[in-house]
Amino acid sequence: MPPNSFGFTRPLLVKSHWTLNDIDWSEIQPDAVEPALLEAVKAAALVEANSTDYVKYLHNVFAADESFKKAASHWGVEERQHGDALGKWAQLIDPTFDYEQCLRHFRAGYQLPLDVQASVRGSPAGELVARCVVESGTCSFYSAIRDRSTEPVLKQIAGYIAQDEARHYQLFKTHLKRYLNIRKMTVLERCKIAYARIAETDDDELAYAYFSANVAFSDLSKRYDRRSCAAAYAHRTTQLYDFKHVRAAAHMILNAADINPSSRLSRLGVWVAWKALQWRLVRLQSAVAD
Repeated sequence: MPPNSFGFTRPLLVKSHWTLNDIDWSEIQPDAVEPALLEAVKAAALVEANSTDYVKYLHNVFAADESFKKAASHWGVEERQHGDALGKWAQLIDPTFDYEQCLRHFRAGYQLPLDVQASVRGSPAGELVARCVVESGTCSFYSAIRDRSTEPVLKQIAGYIAQDEARHYQLFKTHLKRYLNIRKMTVLERCKIAYARIAETDDDELAYAYFSANVAFSDLSKRYDRRSCAAAYAHRTTQLYDFKHVRAAAHMILNAADINPSSRLSRLGVWVAWKALQWRLVRLQSAVAD
């Protein structure tokens, strides 16, 4: 295989190692599912399945990089499979849940900037730093679901997805190294992008996914309130995490920012992040109670 203009010659993404047919759906146990976890999974299914728009966005940003565009397309197929697996599981747990209808509602109300020709992160390398942050977060999220859930089918699905997200992180990090050979970024620049992307977990995407899957679906007359929906989703997901999940995500993010995760300062930062998450959970419990 000849190198392209970016000097990359190896296969970009291995074939997905699982399909929906590999899930043992007969083992599903609805009585083992807590309502809060079910609501979180319903919302996550919509976000994962919305990969088509993300692929279009990445194709625009990396228009001249055919190798990356091919990898992004494959990534999008795997992300859609994540959504389909989670959506099917949610429908088996709650037969009133219409995954496809909720997905249409979500896609109609939440739109990515598909008309852009450059990354909203300022550069292709910045875009890849942000993608690494996203994959680190999803890897830890599905690891937390796998470890916390007592429902066997969800544990299997979450385990598969967590492995995929770890692989996707490595994919984006590999391409990040390529682009850093073209344009260097300082550690401070990477940290700023990483921090900005982490802060966006409170934006409309997750909140509107929660609204589409759990609020609008049951009553179309209800109006979207970003603040309450964001708090409800965050409350349902934050309580899933143990320290090991936060530490794993932090290490991945620090690596993407070119910071040694084993340094004393990094270890202190991880501990602070864990304490901040616990503090946030207390605040969310109060907000949801109100």
